[in-house]
Amino acid sequence: MNLHALKLFYETATRGGVTKAAEALHISQPAVTAQIRNLEQELGLVLLLPQGRSSRLSEAGQVLYKYAARLFALEQEISRQMTDYREGRSGMLRISATYLPANHLLPGWMAAFKQANKGIDMMLTTANSRTAYDKLLHYEADIAVIGGSRAAPAGLVQEKLMEDELWFIASTVHPLAGQSISLSDIMKEPFILREEGSSTREKLFALCKLHNVNQPVVGLQFNGLNETIRAVMAGYGVNFLSALEVKDYIQQGVVARIHVEGVHLTNPLSVCRRTDDDLTPAAAQFLNFIREQMHISQRPASS
Repeated sequence: MNLHALKLFYETATRGGVTKAAEALHISQPAVTAQIRNLEQELGLVLLLPQGRSSRLSEAGQVLYKYAARLFALEQEISRQMTDYREGRSGMLRISATYLPANHLLPGWMAAFKQANKGIDMMLTTANSRTAYDKLLHYEADIAVIGGSRAAPAGLVQEKLMEDELWFIASTVHPLAGQSISLSDIMKEPFILREEGSSTREKLFALCKLHNVNQPVVGLQFNGLNETIRAVMAGYGVNFLSALEVKDYIQQGVVARIHVEGVHLTNPLSVCRRTDDDLTPAAAQFLNFIREQMHISQRPASS
């Protein structure tokens, strides 16, 4: 079926005549009439019956008009949905993130973004950096937010958002709580560490190698951040974590910082995307929102 001819028939029936349809569509009246005649020939049916200077729908025309109305209403809905998608007002945003941004930054960002973009569905997957990168590379995520200095794999581009300090911590009842100690001495303590693939774990081992001291003794190992911190709170061993992850626990007085002489490390937080792919409109909107949040947080406090 010729959809252009169907559209002209629909407009003619809706507007009450060929003349009004031609004026609305900015085409000649004979062209509208010719297209409707061609449609009638194609279908083998009379669609419009003469009625004075105007016309009315035949029974076949009434049936066709009902279907045409549904079809062109769907066309308008498709157009609206595609416009919303193109302008970042609808769609699905899938984020993979490491534990630090997933627990301490993204929930607030996502909630605020969703308030202003209710048509965008959002899904967050928390993983270590290796898995978070893999999800992005395998098109299981649109962006990845990574804590740690591990370089992004080939095929990804990385944009740094901020730097966070890395601290050694222990239970408040640990003998080293609040003390200042050398790196070689703290390495005599058992460590509670995250699983292999964790960026902070890799940074700790690299720090020991750089300073030519013994590698940490892994006393306990967990796959989750909360489990790791709770083990420290229980009084066993020490840990090496991002300040963002532990500052609330320190303020609550359930863990304490250990100051290690000559060691000042930071943990970069970055957002990553695929190098050769354009971001989806929703992902581009969210990335701009994150940049705005970082800009706001870095403004000096007004006096």
